[in-house]
Amino acid sequence: MRIVLLAPLPPEQTGIADYAAHFSTALRGLGIEVLTPLAGCHDLTQQLARLKALDWRTVDLVHAELGGGRFGEFQALDYLSRTQPQIPLTATVHDPERLIWRRARLFWPLTLLERLPHPMPQAAALLADPLTLHEERLLARRMARLITLTRLGGDCLRQRMGLRADQVAVIAHGNLPITPVELPPLEPLRLLYFGFIYRGKGIEDLIEAFARTLATHPQSRGHVRLTLAGGTAPEMTFDPAGNYLDGLRRRISELQLDDIVDWQLDLPSSEIAHTIQAHHVMVLPYRESKKLGWLGQMRGTSGALSWANACGRGVITSDARAFAEEVAAGNGITYQQGDVESLSNCLTRLVLDPDLARQWAVRAGETGQQREWSATARRFSDLFKAACEERTL
Repeated sequence: MRIVLLAPLPPEQTGIADYAAHFSTALRGLGIEVLTPLAGCHDLTQQLARLKALDWRTVDLVHAELGGGRFGEFQALDYLSRTQPQIPLTATVHDPERLIWRRARLFWPLTLLERLPHPMPQAAALLADPLTLHEERLLARRMARLITLTRLGGDCLRQRMGLRADQVAVIAHGNLPITPVELPPLEPLRLLYFGFIYRGKGIEDLIEAFARTLATHPQSRGHVRLTLAGGTAPEMTFDPAGNYLDGLRRRISELQLDDIVDWQLDLPSSEIAHTIQAHHVMVLPYRESKKLGWLGQMRGTSGALSWANACGRGVITSDARAFAEEVAAGNGITYQQGDVESLSNCLTRLVLDPDLARQWAVRAGETGQQREWSATARRFSDLFKAACEERTL
């Protein structure tokens, strides 16, 4: 089988780019030829030019990775659905219940609002949303399959896009096969935030909750540590609201946590598994975007959660996105997003009963084995074959 993959790829620093890289490698391991004509190209016009230059007579299927605020893959699918109707189109939707959430280009007179201060650009996106949703639904209904990473995400996508049940499939986030490593000694208890470090991840909530737990149980100080690890893409970390990293460091200092908070910034990929397995529990305090709340509900999951499963480590996570579904196997617990006191209670529960980390780790390891990329790729391969067979009927 020969497929075209439309997706961001490393060295782009995004979770979807990492996902696409592992996904394409796993497919090639099954003997599937994977072409990536848009790799390294970020200009929408140039992307279309590359698609026009490709010989589509030799392509069996096109698969895209949709999400992360990107437009190129959506534009490419829309173009191919009109110009190459004989080729089945599939996509993994990372941010259901929508495909792209907002348009790449607004139309006049909304373009005038884009040039004005906040909140005018946001108002323009909201005013354009009926057209955006219409375009998303048109493309979604022309797709052979749309894949989500969770059942909740699939249900929400199907309902919002008005799809048939057989158009939506659920294939959990794949993960690398990681050699199991036993938990380190529970003294000290080591907590880990892992992921890209920028606003919207709720890292400030974690710092506040950590301080509250230690204030309530001062005897625990010295017996628990927190590590903040992950990428720091400049365009995300250094935004108009100021340097986010500096703000976190100032708050840690104000709360007198400097001696028990460690940093591992811009973690090399080769060190990810070792870093996670050197800790006991991952903490993911994500918050859902209030801005996106006007447009719908984001019900995706997290690459960091996948890493936790792969490495056999439990998680404490907010109930944002579809995280509650992801820890339903007993590999962790959730709290109400944005509720610092609730997060502090979860941390306190773990600090007072560290053996919970062992229980969660066992369940996480079982989930990780079930979701290794080799098995995940086979599920995609079966789906691709079914989509191709349907197109030939």
